[in-house]
Amino acid sequence: MVSGLLKKIFGSRNERLLKIYRRSVKRINGIEESLASLSDEALTAKTTEFKQRYQNGESLESMQAEAFAVVREASRRVLGMRHFDVQLIGGIVLHEGKIAEMRTGEGKTLMGTLAVYLNAITGKGVHVVTVNDYLARRDAQWMGQLYNFLGLSVGINLSGMERDDKIAAYQADITYGTNNEFGFDYLRDNLVYNAQERVQRPLHYAIVDEVDSILIDEARTPLIISGTADDNTELYTKLNSVPPMLIRQATEPKADEPEPEGDYYIDEKSRQIHLSEAGHEKVEHILEQMGLMPTSASLYDPQHISLVHYLHAALRAHTLFTRDKDYVVQDGEIVIVDEHTGRLMTGRRWSEGLHQAVEAKEGVEIQSESVTLASITFQNFFRMYEKLAGMTGTADTEAYEFQQIYGLETVVIPTHRKVQRIDKQDLIFRSAEEKHDAVINDIKDCIKRGQPTLVGTASIELSEHLSALLNQQGIAHNVLNAKQHEREALIISQAGRPGAVTIATNMAGRGTDIVLGGNVNIQSQFILADDRLTDAQKQQQIQQLKDEHPTLHDQVLKAGGLHIIGTERHESRRIDNQLRGRAGRQGDPGSSRFYLSMDDPLLRIFAGERLKSMMDRLKIPQGEAIESGMVSRSIESAQRKVEARNFDVRKQLLEYDDVANDQRRVMYAQRNELLNDGDIIETVAAMRNDVMAEVVYQYVPNGVTEEQWLLSELENHLKDEWSLEFPVVEWMTSHKTATPDDLVQAVQEQASETYQVKINSVGADGFHNFERVLMLQSMDQQWREHLASLDHLRQGIHLRSYAQKNPKQEYKREAFDLFSIMLERIKSNVTSILMNVKVQAQEQLEEAEQHILHHEEEMLSNLNFQHSDAPVADDAQNSSDQTASTFQKQVLASAFGEAESGTARVGRNEPCPCGSGKKYKQCHGRLA
Repeated sequence: MVSGLLKKIFGSRNERLLKIYRRSVKRINGIEESLASLSDEALTAKTTEFKQRYQNGESLESMQAEAFAVVREASRRVLGMRHFDVQLIGGIVLHEGKIAEMRTGEGKTLMGTLAVYLNAITGKGVHVVTVNDYLARRDAQWMGQLYNFLGLSVGINLSGMERDDKIAAYQADITYGTNNEFGFDYLRDNLVYNAQERVQRPLHYAIVDEVDSILIDEARTPLIISGTADDNTELYTKLNSVPPMLIRQATEPKADEPEPEGDYYIDEKSRQIHLSEAGHEKVEHILEQMGLMPTSASLYDPQHISLVHYLHAALRAHTLFTRDKDYVVQDGEIVIVDEHTGRLMTGRRWSEGLHQAVEAKEGVEIQSESVTLASITFQNFFRMYEKLAGMTGTADTEAYEFQQIYGLETVVIPTHRKVQRIDKQDLIFRSAEEKHDAVINDIKDCIKRGQPTLVGTASIELSEHLSALLNQQGIAHNVLNAKQHEREALIISQAGRPGAVTIATNMAGRGTDIVLGGNVNIQSQFILADDRLTDAQKQQQIQQLKDEHPTLHDQVLKAGGLHIIGTERHESRRIDNQLRGRAGRQGDPGSSRFYLSMDDPLLRIFAGERLKSMMDRLKIPQGEAIESGMVSRSIESAQRKVEARNFDVRKQLLEYDDVANDQRRVMYAQRNELLNDGDIIETVAAMRNDVMAEVVYQYVPNGVTEEQWLLSELENHLKDEWSLEFPVVEWMTSHKTATPDDLVQAVQEQASETYQVKINSVGADGFHNFERVLMLQSMDQQWREHLASLDHLRQGIHLRSYAQKNPKQEYKREAFDLFSIMLERIKSNVTSILMNVKVQAQEQLEEAEQHILHHEEEMLSNLNFQHSDAPVADDAQNSSDQTASTFQKQVLASAFGEAESGTARVGRNEPCPCGSGKKYKQCHGRLA
């Protein structure tokens, strides 16, 4: 009540921001007239002037009004488009590192040029992130005309490009590309063995187009680069025959009731399969008959536990993943369909063996499983940018998550003209057949009036089913789904013509405007690209399009504008709003309506029983629909529940990845230091000294009597393991007062002398290059094994909650222990090889170096790029241990002898922060 009263007096936060921004817009408008009188050359010269002023110390904020006015004037001259005042507001929002929510058709692409230009003045590079290659290429070519006029260079970063082309794209002032490609380039740059092979510059400023799709929908799954692992294709083929032999339980088992008949049940909310007791016995019997398990053995015996992995993958493939909905079979390969956009994700593969199981199910060639080489979540990748901004038509429903995860505030930009679209109440039917009949009747009604219709579906399967129904009725239409990806622009360009019918999956031509009467510009591009036509024929057809467009436009306006039909509610309100937003652009008329049935997943899971009983009580006859605001509100409530759950999934994924992210930053920072630094002598010496100290203290510990020292064993160990000739017994005899610390120093000095002799025998430059390559290989190899260990740890960590322990804290603690062990292994492996290697000539070193590089090149030549599911622990506890986190960061930062920025290093003789009671140098300080 109080907050509502304050809002009435002072206005909402959004209204207060808009008031401030409108004052800035007045300043920009005040400059416009003076720029209009400048020549093209003088206008272009403004860019050089801005760059000089920035280098002289002037801030971008002080140049903002003038720079925006320059872009507006240049756009008017080059593109024939003048930025509206609301677009100027959006540009300010983007420059301030916020999210601009701007309705569909209001001109987000043009709006983005303002902030892109201003930030490109710094010369540090601006990334414009889009959802697919088509939009990246289109926007770069379209807006590139404006940037080139103003003297800025534009690059396009697409998948499959050559390294040199990518480097050129990143060196440009402005780089367009997809979210996946920017993320994969970052990971690839941290796999190279030569600093010149890296393509990216430091991440400065990014504007994310369709920010809700990229930072929300796609953030549930990490980016993974993997290489080929062991071949287990035969097992997938054998276990593919098991699921059809099993029977699904009719209902979900309940704790206080007898288990229903059947072998497994499906948890649709979490998309998991669970075997019943009877199912376990049946599976074990089947596997015995197949010869995969001995008689009377258990599926959960240690030697058979790997079979569970393949069995669950086969079950999920058969029960949860449907052809032409979750994937398509194309050219003998399984291609994933993005559940949020409906687009084909060519080259992406599911993890956890699921992709191989689907390949076995569809009878296509099974490709080998993979081992993770590098991975990162979108949250952690995009948070590395110095400044981040985004724009979309639908962000406000997820404003809380943007603020929580990314620190991005959402500002709702008012429309240039008032929205005229009429959003009608949902119609709910008993069955899918009744719903489809009603949709066909609505389409027929629109065709009679000459009103164009866009039908939104949730899957390829449904879009093709509706297409078949329309074909039966003889209704001409276009289908836009992942299978027609290449024709997307052409289909959407004609979707606004009178009586046009377009069926689209969730992507609904996102990023391409549906112009009432048809999009003449895009249709003209396709005519110009048609090699079958002569130049005269092309010009004739284009002129015909231009002549007929005003008449067609008026005809569609009279018919009511574009009509949107939704065939089911999505689990996220944003996706529904995106579909609705295709109509009513720039003040055009339009309408929308959703048709639902009891068979729809959202209704079936959340409200099916209640709605069915309501229809029975009201005695609603077959074919009739419920139209009720109360029902629509209950559906929206269900959507909110799903959104909240998805937010928890993403947040949990991030909390677990944050642990790996601390470790990833340390590894990548050290790796980059090795690549950039010409001299790693001190790093190798520090590692050697650590390893030698560790060995000596094992045999000659501090704080024990001399009788317990194992001097001869230490002498043998140094000789056998490290090829170090040091007379430990003789030295201790001649140095009667020597302590273990003195012995450590003596061994380290002897190791350094022995090592120096080795370097001198072949030359310092060649040997130090070999050191660098060897250390990079060891780090990469151990990091790969560490990622696999973290993956396995995360899959089972939720079981700790049964012991009243917090799984997240257990994961942090154990992940840190694993990281500590990995660092020790790197030091030990590198030191062992360098101390034991015997070289007589420079050629031998070069041969060994080439062998290492060839092995790594082979690994990197056959990479898989996945944007796929990561296992998320089922953890309901949310407590955090700040002390453990601080300690972890301190030790991670000092892992290679460097203190983290702003964090004081722990003194070697101070108590260890882990609380063991030991001195830091005798506990975790031994890592450094």
